[in-house]
Amino acid sequence: MPRRQRICPAGMPQHVIQRGNNRQVCFEDFPDRAAYMAFLSRYQEEHEVDIHAWVLMSNHTHLLVTPQTDLALSRFMKALGQRYAQYFNHKYDRSGTLWEGRFKSCLVDTESYFLQCQRYIELNPVKAGMVEYAGDYQWSSYRCHGYGMKLKWHTPHPCYLNYQPDPDKRFESYRSFVATPSPEGTDDLIRYAAIAGKPLGSQDFQERMEARFGRLGSDPSAFGLAKCLGV
Repeated sequence: MPRRQRICPAGMPQHVIQRGNNRQVCFEDFPDRAAYMAFLSRYQEEHEVDIHAWVLMSNHTHLLVTPQTDLALSRFMKALGQRYAQYFNHKYDRSGTLWEGRFKSCLVDTESYFLQCQRYIELNPVKAGMVEYAGDYQWSSYRCHGYGMKLKWHTPHPCYLNYQPDPDKRFESYRSFVATPSPEGTDDLIRYAAIAGKPLGSQDFQERMEARFGRLGSDPSAFGLAKCLGV
């Protein structure tokens, strides 16, 4: 059965998940994560992809990005995944694939779900029991959004910048937002959309995306898969 075409239109945010093959660990130590971030910085500029949010877990990654051309996201993820796999295989004297198939992704509705998705990404380490507070985890975008840490390749999304015009008030408001529980069912919906490739947004947004691009994503069984994987 042919693979469903991936839709990555220019200018539209996407939630991207990449998992280790068979859920294997992809980041063993600090230098591994630092190397991945260095490659991410290099290739996002080369392939014109804005990076809004991220988290590096032990066996998978989440990114919230906006490609600037229709082919940018696929080219960026291919370059990033291949280069990091080369680094990892060389360092640990291994061979074979590191990542599990193609990355998963979905379009994100900026009107109702962008900040929900960003919060979901940055809370991954807390929900996994790695840290008690999102700000304690170095390998996510939370410190940028909650405290104003600056990285040259980070592009805060207008949804975040418009949250509060004043930066100091924005940092405080965003920390409060992240500390507030997500509406019931939101996290499951975010997981399902990314794994199934379905648009993440309101019913109107989903209908508009499918009218524009055709039927998107896989069947609803992917929802159970997403819950089992805990991504």
